[in-house]
Amino acid sequence: MGKLRVVLVAIIVLIALAGCSKEQKNVSGKQVRVSATGAYEKYFGPAPTTDKGTCYVFVIYFPSAKEPGKVVPFPFFTFDQSSLKKVAVERLLGGMDVGSYKGEFLQLFAPGTRLLGLAEQNDAVTVNFSKEILAAKADAAIEHALLDAVALTLSQFSGVREVRMQIEGKESGTVDGKDVAMFLGHGGLERQPLKPQESAVLHPSPPRLLSVTAMKERGAKEVEEVNVFFDRPLEIKELSIAGGNGKRFDGDVYHSVFDMAAVLKPKDPSQFKAGMSVKVLWKVTDKVGRSAEGIGEFPLEVQEH
Repeated sequence: MGKLRVVLVAIIVLIALAGCSKEQKNVSGKQVRVSATGAYEKYFGPAPTTDKGTCYVFVIYFPSAKEPGKVVPFPFFTFDQSSLKKVAVERLLGGMDVGSYKGEFLQLFAPGTRLLGLAEQNDAVTVNFSKEILAAKADAAIEHALLDAVALTLSQFSGVREVRMQIEGKESGTVDGKDVAMFLGHGGLERQPLKPQESAVLHPSPPRLLSVTAMKERGAKEVEEVNVFFDRPLEIKELSIAGGNGKRFDGDVYHSVFDMAAVLKPKDPSQFKAGMSVKVLWKVTDKVGRSAEGIGEFPLEVQEH
């Protein structure tokens, strides 16, 4: 349970969203549009608004396990403009194999692969990986998916016209006896930038519920609120939260966290304990009209802030 909680917090951007709030807590309450890449708007529609200051949203292209060679865009929020590209690559490296997405994305990067550096010059971005990445070499479709994931993730950012990839600072030659150029897809050819292949992109599935997480002040005995987190900004048509006995919890429910969560302010916070089973009914529609509904039972996560 502990490992799952840590990964979910990182991937579902609970920390990133909280960071936006805390980083800009003295900003006026005026609603402003989150700054989004064109790729985000293409696959997820207009970005949400926030009154917490300047935030950014982009997509990470994760490789599909169901359709080898294809990648799927996934939204990610952050508040640090200076490290957008670095954050994007590191999240891509981390993969995503949790919650309702478990088993749907491949982990293309071999264990131990690290981002050694990311350099920008003029309109080009060069991303440098450690030698462990060479162990990921498999069939051609999977190799192409890895290259497409890197190229598409980085090329969505404004001003990036060229993406290059290095291994231990090399685009050719050998590392630990393995041909770097062949791995990067231009063996025997003049070194070339990666070419994003839009044809490799699968459209996202309908929205999904990711987790049910209660929040409380550090050291507090009782929770303040219960959050039902979804994987993207959306409109909540219907939502209810009940206990394992099916009895609905009393309290006000409102939309929050960049339109990615329904938040219950419970009348009786003492009812909520870590690990308890909660039942959620939901009907939602994302910003481009994809709808989803369901009834599910989830273990309650409890986080402190």
